[in-house]
Amino acid sequence: MTNFDYDLFVIGAGSGGVRAARIASKHGAKVAVAEEFRVGGTCVIRGCVPKKLLVYASKFAEDFEDAVGFGWTTEKVSFDWTKLIENKDKEIDRLNKAYIRNLESAGAELIMERATVLDRNTVQLASGRKITAKYILVATGATPYVPGNLPGHELAITSNEAFHLERLPRRIVIVGGGYIAVEFAGIFNGLGVETILVYRGEQILRGFDEDLRSHLASEMTKKGIEIRTHADISKIERSGDGVRVTLEDETKIGAGQIMFATGRIPNTNSLGLQNAGLTLNAQGAIPVNEFSQTPVENIYAVGDVTNRVNLTPVAIREGHAFADTVFGGKPTKVDHGLVPSAVFSQPELGTVGLTEGQARVMHKKIDIYKTSFRPMKHTLSGRDERMLMKLVVDGESDRVLGCHIAGTDAGEMAQLLGIAITCGATKAQFDATLAVHPTASEELVTMREKWKG
Repeated sequence: MTNFDYDLFVIGAGSGGVRAARIASKHGAKVAVAEEFRVGGTCVIRGCVPKKLLVYASKFAEDFEDAVGFGWTTEKVSFDWTKLIENKDKEIDRLNKAYIRNLESAGAELIMERATVLDRNTVQLASGRKITAKYILVATGATPYVPGNLPGHELAITSNEAFHLERLPRRIVIVGGGYIAVEFAGIFNGLGVETILVYRGEQILRGFDEDLRSHLASEMTKKGIEIRTHADISKIERSGDGVRVTLEDETKIGAGQIMFATGRIPNTNSLGLQNAGLTLNAQGAIPVNEFSQTPVENIYAVGDVTNRVNLTPVAIREGHAFADTVFGGKPTKVDHGLVPSAVFSQPELGTVGLTEGQARVMHKKIDIYKTSFRPMKHTLSGRDERMLMKLVVDGESDRVLGCHIAGTDAGEMAQLLGIAITCGATKAQFDATLAVHPTASEELVTMREKWKG
């Protein structure tokens, strides 16, 4: 197709980069992919996949407790952190190999080296080899942020290191209030670690629906997680085998570990993008248009490195759309406006569409339907845990604008609700849908009274 070494050179073999490479190859392009670490990216190697496995592990403690109410005895139960990590690593190895096989079977060449940009059509590998390509796709993702000006910051771990701890600490301080922070708080707490969550904001999970935020904070507190809002770290010091954390109000907390989950930043450092005439935005992200094209017309970027909607399925969709646009003759945009998502906190959250706050800004009349109830399982387990379900409805068109759930399998429900809401389903159509009984999700089609709170 070109006089270059490759039609497409992809920097980064994460979810978005791999999908783009595979689809471009199937469209007939000659493709190479450079990766300096492991194939699969953050999600597969040190993100959502291993995290979900740890979430599963951390829930068994409550499951064993709940089982007693159903007639089971569980006196001999024990937990082995080392065994969990070994098994997790085996699964990650399997997925890494599967991603490599998929790339190779599609016809793309994998180069296990770091690549940097020399100019708009040239990259250089760590070995010194220079490669030319008609198109360059940057898909290097994002990396955990730790404030470098914080005294003792080098003593902190991030989610990257949390997956490889040699042993569990007796106490951990987690800094942050986003989904990574609350998910790891649930993991460590469920595995018996005394867990303190420190967040400088007013309430955890900024950007989520307010009712969902408050509900989760309440349920996490019930489970023994200490949440300190309006708080931040001023200093970290070594203390014996652990650390001593000083808050801005001079409160001191001793812990085995301190983990920062204060967001992720685009992984653009030292990529040489300026050599191609690219200027990053204020957040260090690569600016792109609706087709993932940068201001340099033959260079594209997908996934977290663009800091749009930083979720794995979004990166995959962007990578696929890029390949169809550039090599498939089918210009494709990705709609970032309606993205179902889940937070694997404890309890789990599932959400799709607008929050109540967003809807009230965008629409003249909003109707709210909301319910909170004790799940059937806990009538026998005796656990003090409640589910929350909420529908945000356009009061003029009756269209369901958003749905927010806290409770078991909320993420699974959000995926299916995403189909209905994407199709423009109305509240009347929800009401006309027969309930599946007895399930928690039947509440989504049986809520009739508008919330007047």
